Amino acid sequence: MQLTVWTYEGPPHVGAMRVATGMCDLHYVLHAPQGDTYADLLFTMIERRDHRPPVTYTTFQARDLGKDTAELFKTAARDAYDRFKPQAMIVGSSCTAELIQDDPHGLSLTMGLECPVIPLELPSYSRKENWGASETFYQIVRTLADKERKPLPAVGENGPRRPRANLLGPTALGFRHRDDVVEITRLLGDLGIDVNMVAPMGSSPADIVRIGEADFNICLYPEIAAQACSWLERTFRQKTVKTVPIGLNATREFVAEVCTVAGLPVPADLDQGRMGWWSRSIDSTYLTGKRVFIFGDGTHAVAAARVASEELGFKVVGLGCYNREFAREVRAAAEKYGVEPLISDDYLAVEEAIEAAAPELVLGTQMERHIAKRLRLPCAVISAPVHVQDFPARHSPQMGFEGANVLFDTWVHPLVMGLEEHLLTMFREDFEFSDAAGTSHLGHASAPAAHAAPAAEQAEGEVATIAEPAPAPADEGGWTAEALAELGKIPFFVRGKARRNTERYASEHGVTTITRDTLYEAKSHYAR
Repeated sequence: MQLTVWTYEGPPHVGAMRVATGMCDLHYVLHAPQGDTYADLLFTMIERRDHRPPVTYTTFQARDLGKDTAELFKTAARDAYDRFKPQAMIVGSSCTAELIQDDPHGLSLTMGLECPVIPLELPSYSRKENWGASETFYQIVRTLADKERKPLPAVGENGPRRPRANLLGPTALGFRHRDDVVEITRLLGDLGIDVNMVAPMGSSPADIVRIGEADFNICLYPEIAAQACSWLERTFRQKTVKTVPIGLNATREFVAEVCTVAGLPVPADLDQGRMGWWSRSIDSTYLTGKRVFIFGDGTHAVAAARVASEELGFKVVGLGCYNREFAREVRAAAEKYGVEPLISDDYLAVEEAIEAAAPELVLGTQMERHIAKRLRLPCAVISAPVHVQDFPARHSPQMGFEGANVLFDTWVHPLVMGLEEHLLTMFREDFEFSDAAGTSHLGHASAPAAHAAPAAEQAEGEVATIAEPAPAPADEGGWTAEALAELGKIPFFVRGKARRNTERYASEHGVTTITRDTLYEAKSHYAR
C-alpha cells in the first residue's frame, strides 16, 4: 500500500460509498474506525451535496479492540435500520476494520433485519475505488434483480411501444455524470427511445428489481457498469451498447449502435455540435499538430485521445491511465498513436513523463492540473479525481453532441488564451503596452505618477519620455541578462523545453555562461 499526499483512487469502500450515495433508500453500514469518517467530506465538500451520504460507521476506537467489536457493528446496524428504514442495506469493512476480521455479513444475518442485506467483500489492500464501485453495483444488481421480469411485448393494446433502455454506470462523485445522464436521456428521446431506469445514480432498490424490463442496456461508464452489464446479458439476454459517446465521431457511432440494437432507423440530422465545423475551418489551423499529453481513467483517456487526434488535429505525445483494470484498452490506443503507454498510479511518474514529452496541452485529472501549473503548461480536466471546480452549477456534459461542444471549449480555450498571453509577451516592450503607459492607451486614464513627471516639473518644450525597463538580472544557472530576455520571447508553453535543451547543450559542450548565441546554437543543434 503506497502512502502519499495524492492518490488517484481511494480504497474500495469509497467506491461502495459512491454507489450508495448515488442511490435512494439504500444504506451502507461500514465497520470502520473513527478516523474513516473523513469520507463524508468527499461528498459534502467536493461534490457540494446538501445532505450527508447514507453511511453509518461503527467508529470503533483503540480502547474497543480489547472488547467486543462485533457487538458494536450489530448496534450500529440495528440503529441505522430503525432510523432510516431503508429498502436494502449493504454491509462491509474498511481497510482498517479488515485487520480485526469481524464478519459484518454474518453478524447482520443474526439480527433478523426486515430488508435485504447485501454483503461486500472489498479487499482494501489489493483493490481500489473504481473496482469497489463496480463490485458493489454488481452485487446489488445480482441480489435484487427479479429474474422473472421481462420486457413488455413490442406491440400492446395501443400499438407498438417505444424501446426502453437502462442507463448504467453513473455514480456520486463521478466526473460530470449527472450532466451526461441529462444529455444522453435527451438524445435517446430524440431517437424515440425511453429510459427504463438510470442506475446506480437516482435509482432505488425497488428500481433495481425491475432492471430486467428494459430491452437493452447502455454502459455509460465501463469502470462502474461493465461487470453488471455482463451479468445482465447472461441472465436476461439483454444486449449492451458499449460505445462511449464522448466526441462527435463516438456519439455518431453510439447513435448508430443504439438504433441497431433498438431496431430503429439511424437518423441523419441529429448532430447539433459545432466542433466538427470549427475544426475544419481556417481559424483552427494554428491548433493543428499541437502536442497533447493525456492521462486519466481508462475510458476517458482513450476517448480523449481519439477526440484530440481525429477531431481537433492534435498530436498525442503521451497517453496513460491509473486504473490497471483498463490497461489493455489504453495500451491498444497508445500503439495506435505511436506512444509508450503509461499505466501507473504514481503521480510523480506522471509528472516525469509530462516533462519529458514537452506537450503544449495537458488533459488529465486534478493531479495533472497541479502538475501542469508547476510546469507552466495549459491544462484541461477530463477525468476523476477532480475537485470542486469540476462540479459546476451549469450544465456541462462530456457525452453526446452538447458534450462535444463542451470538450471543444474546455480544450481549445487554454491554447487560445496561451496565444493571447504570447502576443502580450511579444508586445510588452511596445510603448503602448509598457507599465509606464498607465492603465489605458485610449486616453481615459493618465499615467501613474511613478512613471511620468508632473507637467509643472517639466521644462518648457521638453518632450516627456518613457524610461526603458531595466535589464533582467543574470540567472543563477549561468544565463546572461540578454539570453534571459531572448528566452522570454519564446511562447510560454514551450519555453521550459527550450530552456532545458539549451542548458543540456551547454553542459554537453562545456559552456559555462549561456548567452543569446548559445540559445540559438542549441536551437539549431536540436532541430537537426
